[in-house]
Amino acid sequence: MNRYRPHVYLLPEDRANSEIATGFRLNVSSDESIETLEEAGGWLSVLEIFRRDHIKGMKRFPARMLVLLLDFDQDEGRLAKALAEIPDDLKNRVFVLGVWSEPEDLRRDLHISLEAIGQELAEACLADEFVTSRWNHPLLNHNADELNRLRQHVRPILFP
Repeated sequence: MNRYRPHVYLLPEDRANSEIATGFRLNVSSDESIETLEEAGGWLSVLEIFRRDHIKGMKRFPARMLVLLLDFDQDEGRLAKALAEIPDDLKNRVFVLGVWSEPEDLRRDLHISLEAIGQELAEACLADEFVTSRWNHPLLNHNADELNRLRQHVRPILFP
């Protein structure tokens, strides 16, 4: 990956989020523009790894975008807590997405694999269909505001 060209890093909380990311990546037009990082091992670890390992790199490479993939564990304050960790000068390049409870709940509800869920979410992004897609599922629709921000900045990189 060329760090000087627009690119997206996905930082998953756990294996389930990593599987969704893998499915998503299968539908991206350029695999050179997206990379899934190592699983963090918990939502607080995602934030710690972001602070410790990525803030400095994002400031050095202004073409980098980062998506933090968290389980929200039905915590209404989780998004605000995560967004509070993002420095103001990076807020337009760091995004927080995730399943309202846990990815396994979404998999059980949809009766498809986590990778297939990721593929369907990418297809919706490619088609620019968020209201009528899986993104509108009750376990995902809380992501609407972050998706709107993400669409402006990341969609042109991943789905030109």
